[in-house]
Amino acid sequence: MRSLAEKVEKGRKGIEESREVLISDLGHIVTGKTPSTKNPAFFGGEYQFVTPSDLEWKTYYCRSTERYVTDEAKQKHPKQFIPADAVMVTCIGNTIGKCGISASECLTNQQINTIVPYEGIDPKFVYYLIVHNIGLIRGVGVGGGAATPIINKSTFSKIRLQVPSRRTWKAIASILSTFDDLIENNRRRIQLLEQAARLLYKEWFVHFRFPGHEHVKIIDGVPEGWEICKVGEKSTLIRGKSYKSSDLVESGGKPFVNLKCVARHGGFRLDGLKRFSGSYRNDQIVVPGDIVIAVTDMTRERHLVAHPARIPSAIGEEAVFSMDILKIIPSETVDRFWFYYFLRYSNFSQEVREHATGTNVLHLKPKQITDFVSAFPPRSLQEQFGEIARSILEQQDNLIMQNERLAKARDLLLPRLMNGEIAV
Repeated sequence: MRSLAEKVEKGRKGIEESREVLISDLGHIVTGKTPSTKNPAFFGGEYQFVTPSDLEWKTYYCRSTERYVTDEAKQKHPKQFIPADAVMVTCIGNTIGKCGISASECLTNQQINTIVPYEGIDPKFVYYLIVHNIGLIRGVGVGGGAATPIINKSTFSKIRLQVPSRRTWKAIASILSTFDDLIENNRRRIQLLEQAARLLYKEWFVHFRFPGHEHVKIIDGVPEGWEICKVGEKSTLIRGKSYKSSDLVESGGKPFVNLKCVARHGGFRLDGLKRFSGSYRNDQIVVPGDIVIAVTDMTRERHLVAHPARIPSAIGEEAVFSMDILKIIPSETVDRFWFYYFLRYSNFSQEVREHATGTNVLHLKPKQITDFVSAFPPRSLQEQFGEIARSILEQQDNLIMQNERLAKARDLLLPRLMNGEIAV
């Protein structure tokens, strides 16, 4: 039986001599494992626990996850832990093909197969090669004939991929990663701006340390002059458009804002947009700046119920929104920039989503939103915060638009570099 070193050497020679490789020629394949959820000692540690929901279609580095695991989990499943700079690929269901690079040593669940690149093989090239072949990999899963498509470790290892000359791999990875590095940097800036807005909101409207607070009395736990009222007294809700799968198209139609457009803890995800070709009412349209709320959740973890998002200017045109979404329109007496952050950073989401009902799929009735009671600050204070919030949101929108342009440029280059149309 050949040693691992001999297998690696054979793989290297094969790669040098051929323009076609098996995925197993690129690195050691590891299938993840979920620690027993019955043992709380396995969770809440320092290591990322990566699941398909933590990856997007073009994640690049996976820098954060919903859950983390402990040293106890590592001791229990040492062979399933993967190092930094490994390429994680989702291999089950509709998520087949989602991939990303591990930012640090971590554990994935069993729905992810990971390529730990052999010495001398650039992890970023492996990542871009997988991205370039997402369609092929998805086809392997669907071609298996199972009700739920799945690619096991053995099948995944044997997938054949066309590759450019080995001498170009590092250069290709360097060119493409320049775009993703800039995108990541912009995302960090967006997160810092978001953090600044969150901290300012908390300071002014949760801790009541707003400008001039020294001269305002607190009566029954609320600053004097603040109005206690229901959200429904200060806003109007509109339900989105019901749709059929045949209404969704690859091109043409209008952008379609759906559940996947709302990030896990609020905010908008452009990569969730689809295109819609069906009919709709005029009030089922959103434009940049409008506020929407996800009111249907896909799991009992309630990640999405009642989480609001603001339509970014990067959409560039009016869009239709789905029945899983409510558009919430603040009244003329409410500053819309303040109102957006009120929905994001007050206790609104946490309290309202507890009223969601359903066994497997949770739903939230509009009445649970409109009946939410809170203290609304005077309009002048709302506007003072709103001016700062407007600047932050405009900066975020500009960075989002930059990232859209960078992603389009990268996506145009990727196939041309892999197919050898562009010399490097």
